Amino acid sequence: MSNISWLGAKDPFPNPLVVADPDSSVPGLIAVSQQIYPGQLESAYKLGIFPWYSDNQPVLWWSPDPRMVLKASTFKCSSSLQKTINQFLDDQNKQIVLDQDFGAVLRACATIERKHQDGTWITHEIASAYEALFQGGHAHSIAVVENGALIGGLYCVSFGEMVFGESMFSRKPNASKIALAALCAWCIRNQIEWIDCQQETEHLKSLGARPISRRQFLEHVQFAVNQTNITRTWNFNKDILRFWL
Repeated sequence: MSNISWLGAKDPFPNPLVVADPDSSVPGLIAVSQQIYPGQLESAYKLGIFPWYSDNQPVLWWSPDPRMVLKASTFKCSSSLQKTINQFLDDQNKQIVLDQDFGAVLRACATIERKHQDGTWITHEIASAYEALFQGGHAHSIAVVENGALIGGLYCVSFGEMVFGESMFSRKPNASKIALAALCAWCIRNQIEWIDCQQETEHLKSLGARPISRRQFLEHVQFAVNQTNITRTWNFNKDILRFWL
């Protein structure tokens, strides 16, 4: 990885539009750092870069090609999910709660057992960095609760007109889909076109996400994160799900 930058606390990220793959043997890896330094996560997202690494590794910063993106307007709300949404809306014991316990949603994403996955990329360092983004108003949690208990949800990052999806979890069937449907509906109502999904999975494809070229993604991000002239309020409840009915 001799051509990949090791970043110190004050070093800027290489722009992946200019330096796409510093080391062709590790496509998508843009830079490495010893830790996540203050302000570094915000700088990364504004360039379309995200961290993904495991315990006992340095921090690895990625901008893959292709990039998985969900256009909010093309979210696949199947007839079975519409039925689930109707049941959810009719059940007074089930609610969507926004940003009330970001840490609980993040920890649930980190600790939920997933098929074909050993461990988690959400390390203690990652969790602290996203908590700082949340405190700064640039990270959000959508919690799906039943009788006050957390049964599913997601957390995301947002700058300007760009939303970056981070992780979802379900403790009951379709709970994460409910959270994602709510996020997509909010994005559509707030003229936010894309939700970054980072990497391709069959689950995301089934919900309407599609891979696009890195250049197309980065050019969109470059424009979208700078659209700060409109203030968007992250404040909604489960009634927003009626958009899909």
